[in-house]
Amino acid sequence: MIAVIDYDAGNIRSVEKALLALRQDVCITGDAEKIMSADRVILPGVGAFGDAMENIYRTGLDQVIRRVVDEGKPFLGICLGLHLLFERSEEAPGVEGLGILKGEILRIPEAEGLKIPHMGWNSLHLENDGRLFRGIEEQSYVYFVHSYYLKAADEKIVKASTEYCTHIHASVEQGNVFACQFHPEKSSEVGLHILKNFVEL
Repeated sequence: MIAVIDYDAGNIRSVEKALLALRQDVCITGDAEKIMSADRVILPGVGAFGDAMENIYRTGLDQVIRRVVDEGKPFLGICLGLHLLFERSEEAPGVEGLGILKGEILRIPEAEGLKIPHMGWNSLHLENDGRLFRGIEEQSYVYFVHSYYLKAADEKIVKASTEYCTHIHASVEQGNVFACQFHPEKSSEVGLHILKNFVEL
């Protein structure tokens, strides 16, 4: 069973729909016992970093997430879920992220002719042999919706990157922890293939 963590963020149902298309048993929940009993866990989300961390700390989900990671279960953060795994975000100065991975979330800089938020399809440069990208071709296109981006402290954990106003770390992997800035659940066949790789870990 795959637990999709519910912490009052947006975009959870589209993740559920994609997993159901892969014929997975899915549970959307904020319940610690259900999350801990799952084989895999996904932290999706669209929203504000500060509000999300407040909800996570208030409900004790920060401790649940750490237990899942410590037990070695495959864990996937998507979009805002990626941001929350890191230490801090320029979107919410002074608010601590989970700090499970090292790095910071920065505002996408202005660039002539490019709109922020970054919304649309961008190609991925694959690197460092990421397990989520097995069978995915270099320069495959995926769907992004974001105004902030990841700069990981250790570039060895970066498995995919893209260019939009700046160099963006689009996906990372460290041990059993995976995260994508883009939305695999909205990225057509390529995205479903990425999710399939995750559920087959």
